Amino acid sequence: MAVLPSTGPFEATPDARVRRVMVVGAGTMGRGIAQVCAEAGYPTLLFDADAANLARGRDAIDAAWKKLADKGRKTAEEIAVCQSRLAVAGSTADAAGVDLVIEAIFENLDAKRSLFAELDAVLTREAVLASNTSSISITKLAAGTSNPDRFVGLHFFNPVPVLPLVEVVRGMRTSDETAERAAAFARSLGKTPVTVNDAPGFVANRILLPMINEAIFTLSEGVATKEAIDEVMKLGMAHPIGPLALADLIGLDVCLDIMTTLHRDFGDPKYRPAPMLARMVAAGALGRKSGEGFYRYDG
Repeated sequence: MAVLPSTGPFEATPDARVRRVMVVGAGTMGRGIAQVCAEAGYPTLLFDADAANLARGRDAIDAAWKKLADKGRKTAEEIAVCQSRLAVAGSTADAAGVDLVIEAIFENLDAKRSLFAELDAVLTREAVLASNTSSISITKLAAGTSNPDRFVGLHFFNPVPVLPLVEVVRGMRTSDETAERAAAFARSLGKTPVTVNDAPGFVANRILLPMINEAIFTLSEGVATKEAIDEVMKLGMAHPIGPLALADLIGLDVCLDIMTTLHRDFGDPKYRPAPMLARMVAAGALGRKSGEGFYRYDG
């Protein structure tokens, strides 16, 4: 069993009911969430069913902190304190000692439900279960737990340490107290919570991903090059990054999962995933994380 870091002095804890946090999933999103939790003063456990991925996730967090120290944004002493707050968990059973669990595994309804069943068996009645899902129904995920009133969506954005938005997603059974608690927690991380109701894609991805999908259709139809499409959106619409470059950053597999969810849950052909997107994912061209997407990332 993992040794949970002691609470110690907190840099920001507006709600004393959340004293310890566990993040499940050590991929890009999970490790980013764990990093900001530890930086905000929360004793944090990071878990992943894949031991190698868990080790990579912890190493990536340490590398991110080293980069902050190298840039002079944090002192070596501050980094050491952050590191002392973060521990890796041996199993989901270690969630027994935490007040908030944030799930950040891949976008698959059955996999998430299975994980929440494991967590539900060890968490206290007062603990909150949160999902970082980018499109799956919070109501559906909560339905498999014994306390759906304590279930909420906490949708962070990549890169987590940089982007301020957190969508707080209320499922049909999410209580007012749980929603308020989730928003207070997000604020304690230095984030800006925006509360939304449960619907496919919520707000951000219901608007963003169809735009990215349309950009992929535009590319596949030969209307313009990828560079031209991205430049039009940056210069004409003041987007900081073009939609195709953004798709690479998000991960083309994640984009496909979200579009598939929107298409399935709305039943509207306007959400049909672009065939080019599906082909690229099948070929393993997933964007930055694979080194190749619409652009190449050689090192």
